[in-house]
Amino acid sequence: MSKTYPRPATFGLPSDSGGRDLGIFMPMANGGWILSSNAPPLDGSYDYNLAAARLADEIGLDFIMAMAKYRGYGGRTEHWRHTLDSPMMMAALAQATSRVKVWATVHTLLQNPAVTAKMIATLDQISHGRAGLNVVTGAYKGEFAQMGAWPEGVDHDERYVLATEWIQAIKALWNEDSVTQHGKYFTLEDCMSDPKPKTPPFLVCAGTSKAGVRFTAQEMDALFLSGGDVAQLAKASADAKAGAAELGETIRTYSMMTIVFGGTDAAAAATAEHFRAGLDEEALYGMMRAYGFLDAEIGKENAFVQKARSTFMTPHVMGTPETVIARLSEIFEKTSLDGLMLIFPDYLTALPIFGEKVLPVLRERFPAKVMEAADA
Repeated sequence: MSKTYPRPATFGLPSDSGGRDLGIFMPMANGGWILSSNAPPLDGSYDYNLAAARLADEIGLDFIMAMAKYRGYGGRTEHWRHTLDSPMMMAALAQATSRVKVWATVHTLLQNPAVTAKMIATLDQISHGRAGLNVVTGAYKGEFAQMGAWPEGVDHDERYVLATEWIQAIKALWNEDSVTQHGKYFTLEDCMSDPKPKTPPFLVCAGTSKAGVRFTAQEMDALFLSGGDVAQLAKASADAKAGAAELGETIRTYSMMTIVFGGTDAAAAATAEHFRAGLDEEALYGMMRAYGFLDAEIGKENAFVQKARSTFMTPHVMGTPETVIARLSEIFEKTSLDGLMLIFPDYLTALPIFGEKVLPVLRERFPAKVMEAADA
């Protein structure tokens, strides 16, 4: 079925319109995205996420997204041990907000496509057309093996074969009265799923390998890149879009960015250094074990683990609001990225600053792409 499933006509402007989407990665796991005992103590609770989502909605961000996580990394901080269910939380936050898009995460290895189709169609109703689905094909064996859900013998690229079958089944269920599909991994027999989403949910994925980009280009709307400096982001985004074009497709590209505010650039840098001094090395090694990396095999680490060595799991921008504006503007001016998903050490103190001092300037320079979707 690929992208023949109708996409929202007004969900966003073309990539060359100058607009950029800005959202937040919800802090639905304890510790957030900083591996440090010196970072603000994010507890991953619903109350905290509710407050963060309402702030994002209030200041005019475009989307909120929650990951799905089922096993943490240990250490003295017990990093990511306490997590909420992604679709359930996003359904609740959809009810508590009115503007932001709500993107929930589902793992293809854990949920039957018919169940997922129903969940996201329900999210579409609750959100009145603001629903999105982040598809994860699985990377952390221990997370799935603990519940008997790791398919032995299904390697990295084959998991995208499974994911293709999975998402095509979901699209068919959203678009057809009845679906019969006899695939390698999923079987649907005269399967029905009603009601249908009124607004086609926005589909995103973070697969940056060759197989991942192909899957995302053919089946999804947007790709999350692993990040890096401006030059690396520019190349990664250009390569992904070129790869999609070779397949006759278009794709949006997004990346993540942690923002550390300070009254001065030096104060922000000092805060970041304070975080680094509290690095939870046991949690870092737990993360490395989770992804199958030995400490001696540095060259085999992915970008996510490499960044975590500095306590930050993503690229980060530090400084005054003016410095943050300059750095984010440089990213948008020098790359073909369509948006950023933002992370903060403490969302409740940082989002008001971002909304008052940073977002208005970025909106003027780079108009939002997705704000009209809720009215479609």
